[in-house]
Amino acid sequence: MMPHILCPGCGHGIVLQALLRAVASLELDPDRVAVVAGIGCSSRLAGYVDFCTLHATHGRAPAFATGLKLARPELTVIVITGDGDGLAIGGNHLIHAARRNIDLLCLLFNNAVYGMTGGQVAPTTPQGSRATTAPRGNPEPPFDACRLMIAAGATFVARGLAYEPLTLQHLCMEGLRHPGFAFIDVLSDCPEFFGRYNRLGRGPEMLLSQKRRTTAVGPLLARKPALEGAQVATAPALPTGVLHRETRPEFTRLLLAQQGEGFP
Repeated sequence: MMPHILCPGCGHGIVLQALLRAVASLELDPDRVAVVAGIGCSSRLAGYVDFCTLHATHGRAPAFATGLKLARPELTVIVITGDGDGLAIGGNHLIHAARRNIDLLCLLFNNAVYGMTGGQVAPTTPQGSRATTAPRGNPEPPFDACRLMIAAGATFVARGLAYEPLTLQHLCMEGLRHPGFAFIDVLSDCPEFFGRYNRLGRGPEMLLSQKRRTTAVGPLLARKPALEGAQVATAPALPTGVLHRETRPEFTRLLLAQQGEGFP
Protein backbone atom coordinates (compact mmCIF):
# COMPACT_ATOMS: atom_id res chain seq x y z
CA MET A 1 0.00 0.00 0.00
CA MET A 2 1.78 3.14 -1.19
CA PRO A 3 2.29 5.90 -0.40
CA HIS A 4 2.64 5.21 3.32
CA ILE A 5 1.88 7.66 6.11
CA LEU A 6 5.30 7.63 7.83
CA CYS A 7 7.32 10.85 7.92
CA PRO A 8 10.73 11.01 6.17
CA GLY A 9 13.40 9.49 8.42
CA CYS A 10 10.94 7.63 10.67
CA GLY A 11 12.43 4.37 11.95
CA HIS A 12 9.16 2.45 12.08
CA GLY A 13 9.49 1.06 8.53
CA ILE A 14 12.82 -0.55 9.45
CA VAL A 15 11.22 -2.22 12.45
CA LEU A 16 8.31 -3.52 10.39
CA GLN A 17 10.71 -4.96 7.83
CA ALA A 18 12.62 -6.79 10.58
CA LEU A 19 9.36 -8.30 11.83
CA LEU A 20 8.33 -9.39 8.33
CA ARG A 21 11.71 -11.03 7.74
CA ALA A 22 11.34 -12.88 11.06
CA VAL A 23 7.92 -14.21 10.05
CA ALA A 24 9.29 -15.26 6.64
CA SER A 25 12.37 -16.90 8.17
CA LEU A 26 10.20 -19.02 10.45
CA GLU A 27 8.00 -19.90 7.43
CA LEU A 28 4.84 -18.97 9.30
CA ASP A 29 1.64 -19.24 7.27
CA PRO A 30 0.40 -15.63 6.77
CA ASP A 31 -3.19 -16.84 7.10
CA ARG A 32 -2.38 -18.05 10.61
CA VAL A 33 -0.66 -14.86 11.74
CA ALA A 34 -2.73 -12.09 13.32
CA VAL A 35 -1.45 -8.55 13.94
CA VAL A 36 -3.36 -6.53 16.52
CA ALA A 37 -2.60 -2.81 16.79
CA GLY A 38 -3.80 0.11 18.87
CA ILE A 39 -3.65 3.78 17.92
CA GLY A 40 -0.62 5.76 16.83
CA CYS A 41 1.99 5.94 14.07
CA SER A 42 3.27 2.42 14.74
CA SER A 43 -0.19 0.95 15.02
CA ARG A 44 -1.05 2.17 11.51
CA LEU A 45 1.49 -0.38 10.23
CA ALA A 46 -1.11 -3.12 10.61
CA GLY A 47 -2.62 -1.76 7.41
CA TYR A 48 0.50 -2.56 5.39
CA VAL A 49 0.80 -6.30 6.07
CA ASP A 50 -0.94 -9.23 4.42
CA PHE A 51 -1.88 -11.03 7.64
CA CYS A 52 -5.10 -11.20 9.61
CA THR A 53 -5.21 -7.72 11.15
CA LEU A 54 -7.19 -5.98 13.85
CA HIS A 55 -7.00 -2.24 14.50
CA ALA A 56 -8.17 -1.86 18.09
CA THR A 57 -9.02 1.13 20.27
CA HIS A 58 -6.37 3.28 21.93
CA GLY A 59 -4.21 1.23 24.30
CA ARG A 60 -6.44 -1.83 24.12
CA ALA A 61 -4.45 -3.94 21.64
CA PRO A 62 -3.24 -6.38 24.38
CA ALA A 63 -6.86 -6.87 25.53
CA PHE A 64 -8.13 -7.51 21.98
CA ALA A 65 -5.16 -9.81 21.33
CA THR A 66 -5.89 -11.75 24.51
CA GLY A 67 -9.46 -12.35 23.40
CA LEU A 68 -8.33 -13.39 19.93
CA LYS A 69 -5.71 -15.81 21.29
CA LEU A 70 -8.23 -17.42 23.62
CA ALA A 71 -10.74 -17.83 20.79
CA ARG A 72 -8.18 -18.98 18.20
CA PRO A 73 -5.22 -20.44 20.13
CA GLU A 74 -3.70 -21.91 16.99
CA LEU A 75 -2.91 -18.44 15.62
CA THR A 76 0.39 -16.61 16.03
CA VAL A 77 -0.73 -13.29 17.51
CA ILE A 78 1.49 -10.19 17.33
CA VAL A 79 0.71 -6.92 19.10
CA ILE A 80 2.04 -3.70 17.58
CA THR A 81 1.91 -0.72 19.89
CA GLY A 82 3.70 2.53 20.61
CA ASP A 83 5.16 3.90 23.83
CA GLY A 84 2.17 6.19 24.42
CA ASP A 85 -0.39 3.60 23.34
CA GLY A 86 1.16 0.74 25.28
CA LEU A 87 2.60 2.41 28.38
CA ALA A 88 0.15 5.26 29.08
CA ILE A 89 -3.40 4.73 27.84
CA GLY A 90 -2.91 0.98 27.61
CA GLY A 91 -0.46 0.43 30.44
CA ASN A 92 -2.96 -1.51 32.51
CA HIS A 93 -3.76 -3.94 29.69
CA LEU A 94 -0.09 -4.46 28.91
CA ILE A 95 0.99 -5.35 32.44
CA HIS A 96 -1.89 -7.81 32.88
CA ALA A 97 -1.12 -9.54 29.58
CA ALA A 98 2.43 -9.96 30.88
CA ARG A 99 1.18 -11.20 34.25
CA ARG A 100 -1.02 -13.85 32.62
CA ASN A 101 1.85 -15.02 30.38
CA ILE A 102 -0.42 -15.39 27.39
CA ASP A 103 1.34 -16.46 24.21
CA LEU A 104 1.68 -13.12 22.37
CA LEU A 105 4.59 -11.24 20.84
CA CYS A 106 4.34 -7.55 21.71
CA LEU A 107 6.50 -5.06 19.79
CA LEU A 108 6.59 -1.67 21.46
CA PHE A 109 7.80 1.03 19.06
CA ASN A 110 9.57 3.44 21.39
CA ASN A 111 10.22 6.84 19.79
CA ALA A 112 9.99 8.78 23.08
CA VAL A 113 7.07 10.96 22.03
CA TYR A 114 3.46 11.04 20.85
CA GLY A 115 4.20 11.49 17.15
CA MET A 116 0.79 11.17 15.53
CA THR A 117 -0.94 13.74 17.71
CA GLY A 118 1.69 16.46 17.62
CA GLY A 119 4.72 15.62 19.78
CA GLN A 120 3.36 15.56 23.30
CA VAL A 121 5.31 14.09 26.24
CA ALA A 122 5.13 10.28 26.40
CA PRO A 123 5.97 7.94 29.31
CA THR A 124 9.34 7.28 27.65
CA THR A 125 10.33 10.91 26.94
CA PRO A 126 13.75 11.37 28.59
CA GLN A 127 13.85 13.72 31.54
CA GLY A 128 14.85 17.17 30.36
CA SER A 129 13.93 16.58 26.70
CA ARG A 130 11.57 19.03 25.05
CA ALA A 131 8.13 18.24 23.66
CA THR A 132 5.18 20.36 22.61
CA THR A 133 3.70 19.97 26.09
CA ALA A 134 7.07 20.47 27.78
CA PRO A 135 8.78 23.38 26.00
CA ARG A 136 11.15 23.88 28.96
CA GLY A 137 12.03 20.19 29.21
CA ASN A 138 10.22 17.15 30.57
CA PRO A 139 10.38 17.22 34.39
CA GLU A 140 9.27 13.57 34.75
CA PRO A 141 11.54 10.50 34.79
CA PRO A 142 10.80 8.06 31.93
CA PHE A 143 9.60 4.49 32.14
CA ASP A 144 12.05 1.68 31.49
CA ALA A 145 9.60 -0.52 29.59
CA CYS A 146 11.72 -3.66 29.90
CA ARG A 147 12.08 -3.40 33.67
CA LEU A 148 8.34 -2.80 33.92
CA MET A 149 7.57 -5.93 31.89
CA ILE A 150 9.98 -8.10 33.88
CA ALA A 151 8.35 -6.93 37.10
CA ALA A 152 4.88 -7.60 35.66
CA GLY A 153 5.76 -11.22 34.84
CA ALA A 154 6.67 -11.28 31.14
CA THR A 155 8.65 -14.44 30.43
CA PHE A 156 10.64 -13.06 27.47
CA VAL A 157 11.87 -9.46 27.49
CA ALA A 158 14.28 -7.92 25.00
CA ARG A 159 15.36 -4.56 23.63
CA GLY A 160 16.34 -3.91 20.02
CA LEU A 161 17.19 -0.98 17.80
CA ALA A 162 16.00 0.23 14.43
CA TYR A 163 19.72 0.91 13.91
CA GLU A 164 20.39 -2.86 13.97
CA PRO A 165 17.68 -4.46 11.79
CA LEU A 166 19.31 -7.89 11.51
CA THR A 167 19.72 -8.18 15.29
CA LEU A 168 16.15 -7.01 15.66
CA GLN A 169 14.99 -9.66 13.20
CA HIS A 170 16.60 -12.38 15.32
CA LEU A 171 15.02 -10.96 18.48
CA CYS A 172 11.63 -11.11 16.76
CA MET A 173 12.28 -14.72 15.77
CA GLU A 174 13.14 -15.62 19.37
CA GLY A 175 10.03 -13.81 20.59
CA LEU A 176 7.83 -15.62 18.07
CA ARG A 177 9.24 -18.98 19.17
CA HIS A 178 8.79 -18.25 22.86
CA PRO A 179 5.78 -20.07 24.40
CA GLY A 180 4.44 -17.23 26.53
CA PHE A 181 4.28 -13.45 26.68
CA ALA A 182 7.21 -12.02 24.72
CA PHE A 183 7.93 -8.30 24.85
CA ILE A 184 10.43 -6.36 22.74
CA ASP A 185 11.13 -2.69 23.40
CA VAL A 186 12.28 -1.31 20.04
CA LEU A 187 14.08 2.03 19.96
CA SER A 188 12.78 3.89 16.93
CA ASP A 189 12.90 7.56 15.98
CA CYS A 190 10.57 10.48 15.41
CA PRO A 191 12.64 13.10 13.52
CA GLU A 192 9.61 15.29 12.90
CA PHE A 193 8.76 16.00 16.52
CA PHE A 194 11.26 14.54 19.00
CA GLY A 195 14.27 15.12 16.76
CA ARG A 196 13.28 18.58 15.61
CA TYR A 197 12.26 19.86 19.05
CA ASN A 198 15.48 18.58 20.62
CA ARG A 199 17.76 19.46 17.68
CA LEU A 200 18.90 15.87 17.23
CA GLY A 201 19.11 16.01 13.45
CA ARG A 202 17.12 14.05 10.88
CA GLY A 203 16.66 10.31 10.46
CA PRO A 204 20.28 9.25 9.80
CA GLU A 205 21.66 11.28 12.69
CA MET A 206 19.01 9.92 15.05
CA LEU A 207 19.75 6.33 13.99
CA LEU A 208 23.43 6.82 14.78
CA SER A 209 22.56 8.28 18.17
CA GLN A 210 20.76 5.02 19.05
CA LYS A 211 24.07 3.18 18.82
CA ARG A 212 25.81 5.76 20.98
CA ARG A 213 23.17 5.34 23.68
CA THR A 214 23.54 1.56 23.76
CA THR A 215 27.27 1.05 23.36
CA ALA A 216 29.46 0.96 26.42
CA VAL A 217 33.20 1.51 26.33
CA GLY A 218 34.62 -0.05 29.45
CA PRO A 219 37.98 0.67 31.05
CA LEU A 220 39.74 -2.23 29.26
CA LEU A 221 38.50 -1.21 25.82
CA ALA A 222 39.29 2.43 26.54
CA ARG A 223 43.00 1.49 26.88
CA LYS A 224 43.15 0.14 23.31
CA PRO A 225 45.56 2.13 21.12
CA ALA A 226 42.86 2.58 18.48
CA LEU A 227 40.79 4.60 20.95
CA GLU A 228 43.66 6.66 22.32
CA GLY A 229 42.64 10.27 22.57
CA ALA A 230 39.05 9.51 21.73
CA GLN A 231 36.28 10.68 23.98
CA VAL A 232 35.03 7.47 25.53
CA ALA A 233 32.20 6.83 27.90
CA THR A 234 32.52 4.33 30.69
CA ALA A 235 29.05 4.79 32.12
CA PRO A 236 26.68 1.83 31.83
CA ALA A 237 24.90 1.83 28.48
CA LEU A 238 21.25 1.13 27.85
CA PRO A 239 21.11 -2.68 27.78
CA THR A 240 19.97 -4.38 24.59
CA GLY A 241 19.39 -7.95 23.45
CA VAL A 242 17.52 -10.59 25.45
CA LEU A 243 17.25 -9.18 28.98
CA HIS A 244 15.06 -11.80 30.62
CA ARG A 245 13.81 -15.27 29.85
CA GLU A 246 12.03 -17.78 32.02
CA THR A 247 9.67 -20.72 31.70
CA ARG A 248 6.20 -20.47 33.22
CA PRO A 249 2.83 -22.08 32.34
CA GLU A 250 1.19 -20.33 29.38
CA PHE A 251 -2.28 -18.87 30.00
CA THR A 252 -4.15 -20.30 26.99
CA ARG A 253 -2.92 -23.82 27.65
CA LEU A 254 -3.82 -23.52 31.33
CA LEU A 255 -7.40 -22.53 30.48
CA LEU A 256 -7.79 -25.29 27.89
CA ALA A 257 -6.46 -27.83 30.38
CA GLN A 258 -8.98 -26.67 32.99
CA GLN A 259 -11.74 -27.26 30.45
CA GLY A 260 -10.36 -30.69 29.56
CA GLU A 261 -9.48 -29.59 26.03
CA GLY A 262 -6.18 -30.09 24.24
CA PHE A 263 -4.18 -27.37 22.52
CA PRO A 264 -4.95 -27.36 18.76
